[in-house]
Formats: sequence, structure tokens, C-alpha cells
Amino acid sequence: MHIILNGERSEQQDGLSITGLLAGLGIGLERVAVEVNLDIVPKASYDTHMLSDGDRIEIVHFVGGG
Repeated sequence: MHIILNGERSEQQDGLSITGLLAGLGIGLERVAVEVNLDIVPKASYDTHMLSDGDRIEIVHFVGGG
């Protein structure tokens, strides 16, 4: 399937969850927020939220600092 990931077209396997996408990208679940088609997905749903062809995903990393 094809998705738009942070503004870039990306080919991913069918039946992929948000957790699977993050794992494949080497991104931990800590300090990230994921938006799918302009809706923020709760972390509790990352395992069960399945991505679909054409989805637009934004991954935002939180960083601390001062």
C-alpha cells in the first residue's frame, strides 16, 4: 500500500498497524504523537489502528530542552 508519511510518499506492507510502522522505521513509542488523516491517534490504539492505502500519516517527535 502507499501512504503519505510526513509529506513523502512511502510504500508499506498491507495490514500494517501504527505500532508496526513505528517499529519498521526504528521509532520508539516514547515521546511521539501520530496523526492519521488529520486525527491524532491515542497511544492505546497504536496496536489496533490499521493503516490503509492512501492514508496521510504525520509522526511528531517530542524533545526536551530549555
